[in-house]
Amino acid sequence: MKRFFSTIKNIFKIEDLRSRILLTLGFILIYRLGAHIVLPGVNPNALSALSKQTAEGVLSLLDMFSGGAFSNASIFALGIMPYISASIVVQLLGIAVPYFQRLQREGESGRKKINQITRFLTIAILLIQAPSYIANLRIQLAQTPGAVIDGGLFFTISSTIILTAGTMFILWLGERITDKGIGNGISLLIMVGIIARLPYALAGEFVARFEQAGGGLLVLLIELVVLFIVFVLAIALVQAVRKIPVQYAKRVVGNKQYGGVRQYIPLKVNAAGVMPIIFAQALMFLPIMFAGFSSEGGGFIAAFADYTGFWYNFTFAVLIIVFTYFYTAVTINPRQMAEDMKKNGGFIPGVKPGNKTVEFLDDIMSKITLPGSIFLAIIAILPAFARLLGVNSQFAQFYGGTSLLIMVGVILDTLQQIESHLLMRHYDGLTKSGRIKGRGSVSAM
Repeated sequence: MKRFFSTIKNIFKIEDLRSRILLTLGFILIYRLGAHIVLPGVNPNALSALSKQTAEGVLSLLDMFSGGAFSNASIFALGIMPYISASIVVQLLGIAVPYFQRLQREGESGRKKINQITRFLTIAILLIQAPSYIANLRIQLAQTPGAVIDGGLFFTISSTIILTAGTMFILWLGERITDKGIGNGISLLIMVGIIARLPYALAGEFVARFEQAGGGLLVLLIELVVLFIVFVLAIALVQAVRKIPVQYAKRVVGNKQYGGVRQYIPLKVNAAGVMPIIFAQALMFLPIMFAGFSSEGGGFIAAFADYTGFWYNFTFAVLIIVFTYFYTAVTINPRQMAEDMKKNGGFIPGVKPGNKTVEFLDDIMSKITLPGSIFLAIIAILPAFARLLGVNSQFAQFYGGTSLLIMVGVILDTLQQIESHLLMRHYDGLTKSGRIKGRGSVSAM
């Protein structure tokens, strides 16, 4: 406890770090306030039907990602997911379309063009999703007189503009946090929205357990213990590495090397971090978005509106595995690693430098990524099993799944940045031994 308070004191001694943390907290406060500002023309006291609709199924997940803004009919109701969807499309185009491949090779100027294209695509997606959200809002509030003051064309157009501007403002907040604050802004805002729903979920589970035949305090304690175990497993997954030995020569005379030092390359079992989860979840939202945010009906839409169903979880798991390999390929470049080792006079014992080293590193990454991606997928679908065992719908989402893995990844990444600031100023870090292992160089977007 003494070390904890000493670390907090050291954090606020560093002016730059203190300013970054306070700025980040200020932007988060703005984001949370915006989640409770209801669209102009909507009676905030008549949103019970919308809240009931988002209490179950995929819409509850969507509401969680927006920090409750979706069920509040807020100006931030569509959250950041349209930008995530646009990012998926642009990154997939970078694989198949030569123009985007050329932009990726142009460095900083190409990155700026890609970001601009992503923003324009986000606006296009919002101009489709916003009218769907408004149409669903009308349906949910139709039975309540005076719920919408003016439900005409002006309300649709003005609300579409406001919802579009709201998401773009969230994007701006995330970028400002990344540039001027601490942590990755967009991931941090997603995490804050998820944490904001935890007290409501826990309260709902508490009430359910003390109802008749609910199991009482014992069952609730068992659930919390299981939740803690899953939390620890998620941390282990994010931090797990495999070390590859590399031999470096101390000095070279002519063609002979003398001495040498052995070092290790830590290759993460989950080098992609939480991004496969976020991207896979964004794709799983698409069916219900195209259905106008309505889970009514049957067939395809009904199957993907129930996050406890087989096809929903099977598809979700496959997408996570695919995106894990995709992001690992983007993040880890075996050829670059092999060239860097060669330039520094290093080699992997028993492996020839050059193409053999590239093939060896690529093979190692493929082997360790497979169990990592499968483990990631298993944790991601645990909420479905928790729900089937009788856990409250909203509380079940914290048993692994998107919410828990995002919280673990983002928290570790943010703490790693804080620790880096402390160590640069020769202060003790946040842990007694070793550095916090975050997601490394994996960016959130």
